[in-house]
Amino acid sequence: MQYFDNNDSLESKLRILKYKAFNFYSDLGVFSKDRIDYGSILLVESYLKYHNEKKDILDVGCGYGFLGCVIGKETNSNIDMIDINNRALHLSKMNQKENNVENLNIFNSNIYENITKSYDIIISNPPIRAGKSVYLTIINDSFNHLNPDGELWFIMRNNHGVKTVIKNISKEHETKVIKKDAGYYIVMAKKN
Repeated sequence: MQYFDNNDSLESKLRILKYKAFNFYSDLGVFSKDRIDYGSILLVESYLKYHNEKKDILDVGCGYGFLGCVIGKETNSNIDMIDINNRALHLSKMNQKENNVENLNIFNSNIYENITKSYDIIISNPPIRAGKSVYLTIINDSFNHLNPDGELWFIMRNNHGVKTVIKNISKEHETKVIKKDAGYYIVMAKKN
């Protein structure tokens, strides 16, 4: 059982994770169930240093909703949060309510399958364990769902091939490494 699979028979062991003034419900069967992922924290904090204004945002592979809830609360942005894991989506809805975050729309989508509009920002901590074709689709196809001058923000580790990904997307889009920390790269690519 991986965190990107649906398993309706999986038992539930709800727990609460804390980040600043936020509380997040987590459970078995979701990514980083026992602690808030350091890479996700880096991504949120890096994003918020660049953007504190309201945007239309898509959070791809939202998990239990850390990125979308924190950014939504801090910027009052309109955020669509998608995942393929129904338990993750249920937790995201619980976390939206727990943290009193408005303007979140949480729904099931296999990557961009159910996406019908364009966004100012697409943000993702892509599911590396789902395989190269999945995380490369999240990154490469994001530009089809961004507004002109829209930005893709994502995090990857050095040992997961981030330098190759950066090299490939920078052929067509202005790409910057925003931060490097403990082997993590925060990457922003602007749609050209």
